[in-house]
Amino acid sequence: MKRFTLIILMAFGLFACEKMFLGDDAPNDPVNNFEIFWHDFDQHYGLFHARALNWDSIYTVYRPQVNAQTTDEELWSVFKNMLAYLDDGHTVILSHQFKQLFISGSELDSIVETEFDINLIKDKYIENHQVIPGISSDTADIYLYGKVKNMDIGYVYLNGIVADDKNFMDHILKQLGHHKAIILDLRNNFGGDDVIAEAIAGRFADNENFVYTVQERNGPKHTDFTNKQKYYTKIEGNEHFSKPVVVLTDRITVSAAEILLLHLKSFAQVTQIGDTTAGDFSDIGMRRFLPNGWQYQYSIMMYLLPDGRSLDGIGHVPDVQIRNTFADIQAGNDLVIEEAMRYLKNK
Repeated sequence: MKRFTLIILMAFGLFACEKMFLGDDAPNDPVNNFEIFWHDFDQHYGLFHARALNWDSIYTVYRPQVNAQTTDEELWSVFKNMLAYLDDGHTVILSHQFKQLFISGSELDSIVETEFDINLIKDKYIENHQVIPGISSDTADIYLYGKVKNMDIGYVYLNGIVADDKNFMDHILKQLGHHKAIILDLRNNFGGDDVIAEAIAGRFADNENFVYTVQERNGPKHTDFTNKQKYYTKIEGNEHFSKPVVVLTDRITVSAAEILLLHLKSFAQVTQIGDTTAGDFSDIGMRRFLPNGWQYQYSIMMYLLPDGRSLDGIGHVPDVQIRNTFADIQAGNDLVIEEAMRYLKNK
C-alpha cells in the first residue's frame, strides 16, 4: 500500500468507526446522497478552473443513473467514476461499510510502484548508505543517503517530505557536500509538509526566488478565490550546496514533493530527470460526511506559477524524460538513475 494511502487511512481512523455522528438527520436515500455530494463539490472544490473541468457535465451523466432503488454498491461505483473524472490525488472517498478507500487518479499507481526499487538502488548503485536522522518514525519508510559507486556523486532518497527536524538536510550536506554533484531521488514520494519542502530547498537556494502563489476557494462560483498569497524560496540552514543537482521523479512524485520541485526548479543548477510528476498540489479540506456515513475530502486551493499557469493535472515535466519498466527493475537495471549518472559525468 502506498504511504499516501496509509496517511489518508490514518486521517479517516483506519476504518475504525462504523457509525459517525452527522448532526441533524438528513434523508439517507441514494438521490439525496448524490445531490449532497455533487453540490458540495460544486460549491467548494478548488480546481475546476485550473484543471478545465466541466462539473455540470458530470451531473448530466450520473444523476440519471441514481434513483430510489439504487443500491449502495451502485452508488459507490457512481461516486468513484465522478472522482475519477477529476483525476486529483488529493480527492478521496471512504466507505466504512465496504471498508474501501478510493483515491482519485490512483488507478495506475500500482504499476508505477513496480518501476522503482530502493533495494536495487542500495545493492547496485550506491555505497555506504546511511539512514537519514531527524525523520518521524511514524511516517517514514526509507530516507537514506550515500555515495554513487565509482563516482564523485552523492545520493539522497526521500520517499516523503516529513521530518521531526526540518533541518535534517544540514546533516546530509555535511556528509555529501564535498561531492561534485548530488542526485536527489523523489520517486515513489508520497508528499507531506510544504514547510519541510521549503527547508530542504533552502539548502540548495541560489537567491530569494518567487516560486508560486496560493489561493483558497471562497465562494459559489468556480472562479471565486481569496487573494493570492506569494511564496518565496530563500537560503536556509547552515549547509548549502550550489553544485549540480539532479532530481529524479515519477508519476507518483506527489504533493509536497511537487512543492519541493517548484522551489528547486527555480535554481539554475537543478535538472529534473525521469517521468512527469503527479500534478497534485492543493491542500486537502476537512472531512465531509454523507447521510449514509461515507466520508470524503477534496482539494480546496489553487497553486499557480508566477506567470499565472497551473501545473495541477499536468505535473512537472522533466528536462530529460525516461521511465523504467517493471522488466527493467526485474532485470536489475534502473535506467533512470543510470541516465542521471551519465548526465552528471559530463558536467
